[in-house]
Amino acid sequence: MNSEWQDFLSSTGAQIENGIMQPFNSPQQEAKTASGQTTITALSHLGLIQVGGADAASFLQNQFTNDIREVTDNSSQLSAWCSPKGRALACFRLFIMAEHYYMLLPASLVASTRERLARYILMSKVTLEESSNKLATMGVAGPEADALLNKLFTTLPARTNEVCHHEGCTLLRIPGPSPRFAITGEPVRLIALWSTLSSDAQPVGSDCWRLLDIQAGLPSVYPETVEAFVPQMLNLQAIDGLSFSKGCYPGQEVVARMQYLGKLKRRMYRAVVDTDAAPVPGDTLRIAGGDQGTGKIVDAHPAAQGGYELLAVVEIAAVEAAEKICLEKDNEAILTFVDLPYPVAESES
Repeated sequence: MNSEWQDFLSSTGAQIENGIMQPFNSPQQEAKTASGQTTITALSHLGLIQVGGADAASFLQNQFTNDIREVTDNSSQLSAWCSPKGRALACFRLFIMAEHYYMLLPASLVASTRERLARYILMSKVTLEESSNKLATMGVAGPEADALLNKLFTTLPARTNEVCHHEGCTLLRIPGPSPRFAITGEPVRLIALWSTLSSDAQPVGSDCWRLLDIQAGLPSVYPETVEAFVPQMLNLQAIDGLSFSKGCYPGQEVVARMQYLGKLKRRMYRAVVDTDAAPVPGDTLRIAGGDQGTGKIVDAHPAAQGGYELLAVVEIAAVEAAEKICLEKDNEAILTFVDLPYPVAESES
């Protein structure tokens, strides 16, 4: 986290631990706040990798699952980077700011992703730089997000994935249960924004953004789940995070074979679970009473009503057979599946 940004947040009463802004209240209470009020948060759990150089576009096109030719000054996209075996190493949002590409992804993966990507540069004119210490990112979400930001900016991104640029910052419209914006830019610019918005929007901890991602059905990959899933398991084909016409990238043959010749046995579902054993990314799921794993947690967050909301990759056959699926570490914690906010076509699963 940028030191100027961190010092400012601390001066407002925020607690920062290991670079992450902590909840201002209990996670359950913050979940209630996020469900009905307009909130602001520092997206300190996310980091940035800047990609530049004359060959940046072609380099990224040859690495990622999505067609980056569709990333423009006015449009961002979800994408993933895979191993040669077609397993997701990272899942991120890609956008352009000040003539550079930026990858917005979990901060815990920034260093390893940059280092691993750098091995593929070879003779290409490409630079990869961690930018989390130079820039700041904040989130604004809730029913009044549009109205509050309209007072401060002449234009806003109108549709999901759209991008707008203003002096010192870039706004990205992100899918969510209510209007949601990620704002990246110079720390001094975001400090001024926070100071203005905090009189009308409720500050919450960074993890609330993860809850909104869960509710939107947007997957993340963390160190605990690197290479755990192929892109289709994360529903990327259903949320415009995967192109089947763009050409080659690491793992492309495996991903294409799964789409056209294979049958996907697992995919991502949204669920709630009542438990005191907090689920975390990478936790194993199994059929109650059994001893064989049937899925993994993608992400989880305390729910407003108690228990946890989560995303999990689960065996499709087990869900369709209405099997009782539980946390491996709590046999009584049975998942209740709830609808995702987007369809996953039968041909996609």
